[in-house]
Amino acid sequence: MIDQLLLPFQFAFMQNAFLIAVLVAVPTALLSCFLVLKGWALMGDAVSHAVLPGIVLAYILGFPLILGAFAAGLFTAVATGYLAQNSRVKQDTVMGVVFSGMFGLGIVLYTSITSDAHLDHILFGNMLGVGPEDLWTAGLIGLAVSALLLVKWKDLMLHAFDPAQARVSGLAVGLLHYGLLTVLSLTIVATMSATGLILAVALLIAPGAIAFLLTRSFGRMLAVSVAVCLVSMLGGVYASFFLDSAPAPTVVLVLTGLFIAAFLRRTWRQRRITAAV
Repeated sequence: MIDQLLLPFQFAFMQNAFLIAVLVAVPTALLSCFLVLKGWALMGDAVSHAVLPGIVLAYILGFPLILGAFAAGLFTAVATGYLAQNSRVKQDTVMGVVFSGMFGLGIVLYTSITSDAHLDHILFGNMLGVGPEDLWTAGLIGLAVSALLLVKWKDLMLHAFDPAQARVSGLAVGLLHYGLLTVLSLTIVATMSATGLILAVALLIAPGAIAFLLTRSFGRMLAVSVAVCLVSMLGGVYASFFLDSAPAPTVVLVLTGLFIAAFLRRTWRQRRITAAV
């Protein structure tokens, strides 16, 4: 029985999948808290889709794919932020236009070239096929992103809750704004080989949303978000081995189940408080 339960850990490809799950979980969980507070959930979705043309152009030019993904993601994030701040159009509308345009451009470019790269791996990830280069990329980017968010979390929290107060306090609001967009692009690059572009958005939203339902302070929200993401990533990868399913979608299903549980718990507690009053 024990040998059967430990079977996934005996394969090198599963060991790499567990390792990249841990490396990706921490930065995405921390970042998701700020995205949820700022109402930038759709920004993560937009950027994750919009990096596709950068990947294709990097492949055509012979550059590393992660450089193309980062450049396209950063361009999308900055362009979306600039258009939202300097036009009458609301930010969600701008994101919809920019994201769909960039994603459409990526599909057109991809179908116009002959490539050995599988589009489904780019879109949905390939956790069972990650190699040392993917692990190093995810690890270095994840460490840098996590360190930056933890060092600046108070400034970013104030900027998320009250940008006007942050400006009055002397904080570089513009630097925080575009710095967070840059961090978002870097994080999506780190998760690209693990969850792919489409499913990466779940890691950038669900952990923070779950922690928001379960906690009352931002410090605890960060800790709970990381714990939830780690459990979901490791649990999803482990379960996928026995279910014979793809790891990334299985992780997303685990996150979805935890969100539903957290929502029901919050609703039940609110009803108890209302009944007691």
